[in-house]
Amino acid sequence: MDIDFDKMSLKELRALQAKLERAINSYEDRKRREALAAVESAAREYGFNLAELTGSKPKRAGTVAPKYANPEDPTLTWTGRGRKPRWVLECLENGKTLDDLLI
Repeated sequence: MDIDFDKMSLKELRALQAKLERAINSYEDRKRREALAAVESAAREYGFNLAELTGSKPKRAGTVAPKYANPEDPTLTWTGRGRKPRWVLECLENGKTLDDLLI
């Protein structure tokens, strides 16, 4: 397959570049999944799982339930983790406490 790049417009070249990047990423992802499956299978043959062999902890799934809600708009909630949302800061500036915002 010969492609004459000199006859292609810049738009066509960029489209080709995007297709190539997608194809390369897809290939790498597929190979990574295949390698991981092979390693996991080998670990199972010896009675282990991959996390036990690598010392990594399995990721915890799930979400944290909201702990605080905006009294003016109860759809705005906050778990109490991370940065305080703007509405929490505004409530605190107006004299409320976090206890006032508890669900």
